[in-house]
Amino acid sequence: MRGEVLAATVIASIALSGCGSPAKREGSRVATLVSTAPSSSPSKVSQRPRERLDTTPEEFEAMLEPYNKCMEDQGGYTKGGAAGSRPKPASKADSAKTEAANRICEPQFMPLPPWEKDPANPEARDFARDVVACLKKRGIRFVAVSDDGLSVALGGDQNDSRSITRGMELAPECEREVAARR
Repeated sequence: MRGEVLAATVIASIALSGCGSPAKREGSRVATLVSTAPSSSPSKVSQRPRERLDTTPEEFEAMLEPYNKCMEDQGGYTKGGAAGSRPKPASKADSAKTEAANRICEPQFMPLPPWEKDPANPEARDFARDVVACLKKRGIRFVAVSDDGLSVALGGDQNDSRSITRGMELAPECEREVAARR
């Protein structure tokens, strides 16, 4: 058995030794594998901006511009709509058109969440847990990690308005503190 494996390995290595070498004779029709450098054109995913924990509302609105432009180009409603226009109830056709536009535009242009809160980040759940611990240290009684495992739920079953209000005020500070420790 060992001899058969050795023989197969020798035959395979001899057969493969010429696979990547260029043909010596002109007109030869030998197929070769040529590795190419990665494309310098950005992928669709890289076009998406990423929010930061300290992104301002103005910065977020600027990040949404390519998404809103895409939605407009696709015939869907944008977040703000036309300036000064009064919102109207969407018909089923309008809603369907907007959903179709969103399926095209969101994966290309919708800003990604901060890395600390991104479901693709394997440490996002730990981040949420540490933010909850920080908020509890600051006296927020009713706070927990949300069912999604990535965000913070304030108020608990008691719907405690003090926990919600203070938690909303302190959450950005705790997020920055936890992020700085990582």
